[in-house]
Amino acid sequence: MTLREPPPRAREKALPSDTGLGERGTALVTGGRRGIGRAICHELAANGFDVAVVDIIDDDNGRETVEMVKRTGRKTFFRQCDISDTSSYAALLDQVERELGAISCLVNNAGIQVPVRGDLLDVSEEMFDQLININLRGTFFLTQAVARRMVAQTAPVAERSIITITSANAGLVSPEKGPYCVSKAGLSMASQQFALRLAVEGIRVHEIRPGLIRTNMTADVYERYSPLVVAGEICPMRRWGEPEDIARGIATLATGAMPFSTGDIYNIGGGMQIHQL
Repeated sequence: MTLREPPPRAREKALPSDTGLGERGTALVTGGRRGIGRAICHELAANGFDVAVVDIIDDDNGRETVEMVKRTGRKTFFRQCDISDTSSYAALLDQVERELGAISCLVNNAGIQVPVRGDLLDVSEEMFDQLININLRGTFFLTQAVARRMVAQTAPVAERSIITITSANAGLVSPEKGPYCVSKAGLSMASQQFALRLAVEGIRVHEIRPGLIRTNMTADVYERYSPLVVAGEICPMRRWGEPEDIARGIATLATGAMPFSTGDIYNIGGGMQIHQL
């Protein structure tokens, strides 16, 4: 078997992870206007990335995130985009490249939860399709579109990565939100597929599986789960995660601090994924 030699750009020396405002290129963050997405945008900017903030909703939250990025000294803009609409990708990516430059990091953060947690036997086709179209289908094809442009880059920066946020529910079963779990499990496999395809191109692909993170998406179960969290029955570290916990993990990967890693799954949930007896 003849091993294919990686292209020269895959062997370029990475910028040190502690250089602060070094030139990292451009990060595109979906679902970036608040919560985990906002924390990711700020952390990547603090580590030297210019940031394209993308979200389906255009409101004051998005503008606040842009202002946070600007205060780090990095370039940024907000663009409203529904990632389930594949026809919108070309215009989005053209604007990113025109205003900020070639994309060196894609963070797939956008996603939705089931509108109502309930019996798996009551799941409607409409609910299932909506979860799949946004969480899985949209993320898959946006990743494909960005990957094509990354591969075509003639002078890429040293570090290039695609980081997808799935969920602890990619592996942990929660029948009351079945379609969400199915979408995240599929997204986990998609991340593995892209990791294999893009490794020879020098593009690292990572999956982040958050545990219980205190955001608007988990507000409806905060009171119910908190006693279990504090007791260590859900999370051995006995606290809720914060958006910054996820953001710091992503910055570690995006800046190349884990250079010999691709296709790996990083659980950031305070030990929630550990099987116990």
